[in-house]
Amino acid sequence: MIITQTPLRISFAGGGSDLPEFYGQHGGAVISSTIDKYIYIIVKKRFDDLIALNWSKKETVESVDQIEHKLIREAMKKTGVKKGVEITTISDIPSEGSGLGSSSSVTVGLLQVLYLYQGIIVDAERLAREACEIEIDILGKPIGKQDQYIAAYGGLRHFEFKKDGTVATNSPNIDSDFLYELGLHMMLFFTGKIRRAEEILSEQKRKIGDLEQLLKQMRDQSFEVFKAFNKGDLTFLGQALEEGWELKKQLLEGISTSDIDKMYNLAKEAGALGGKITGAGGGGFLLLYVPLGKQDDVRKALTSYQELRFSLERDGSKSILNIRR
Repeated sequence: MIITQTPLRISFAGGGSDLPEFYGQHGGAVISSTIDKYIYIIVKKRFDDLIALNWSKKETVESVDQIEHKLIREAMKKTGVKKGVEITTISDIPSEGSGLGSSSSVTVGLLQVLYLYQGIIVDAERLAREACEIEIDILGKPIGKQDQYIAAYGGLRHFEFKKDGTVATNSPNIDSDFLYELGLHMMLFFTGKIRRAEEILSEQKRKIGDLEQLLKQMRDQSFEVFKAFNKGDLTFLGQALEEGWELKKQLLEGISTSDIDKMYNLAKEAGALGGKITGAGGGGFLLLYVPLGKQDDVRKALTSYQELRFSLERDGSKSILNIRR
């Protein structure tokens, strides 16, 4: 039996510039961090040659091509595992529409666990690259690259998406105290709404030419946040999140809603210095930067919304149990 633990993520700046239609022309960049909420993938060998899957559904099939779960099917094809396995996926939170990168964490975790099942150790770059190939190239999802890369690498990272398709990654020069302090100042609240990222991103891709200037500003802001982190400056982040959120709302209708605006305004009035919706928008989680002395006030103001308490995670996808016989 092998179990992988793959983290979810929050993004601070640059989201949207990781779409191929944009970075292929202008280069993209994001800064994000993994959090201590995870996707767990369990793989064990079966006595027979059937393939058994346990996700929100149960499947038992004779061949890979018969698998309904697209990510599992393509991960098995990519890694060369063909039969005689049982695969179970478990998520700390609802795995679709959260805006925390769960789909890509599933893909990265699947690839790693299936490689480990065969005794193959794969580095973060390959995991991320192959997850992108599955989701973007093979399945045709209208998504970017940031989720796959942060899930594979982990930690607080700045990614640059080059015009030629390569990806450069840098970590700010910070110590564990800074990372801990940063995590303490961040809060997440569930909007109560789930919206598939593909809906918004498909429209964004169609209008990419009209959105170039906004996306360039969002991309460039990721470098500013990275520089601030390198200087040990946390106070900059609240303003940066607010500025980024204002830019993001201009991309398309539906990224924010009257309910989300009301929620955000309540948080600001209670003491939050800035925030944004995680993921593509329209629902999911509201990420806030809040001074420690104001966090109870924000909780009271958002008492109608469920808080997801979390810490920042240093690691990317990894094995937490590996018993091969």
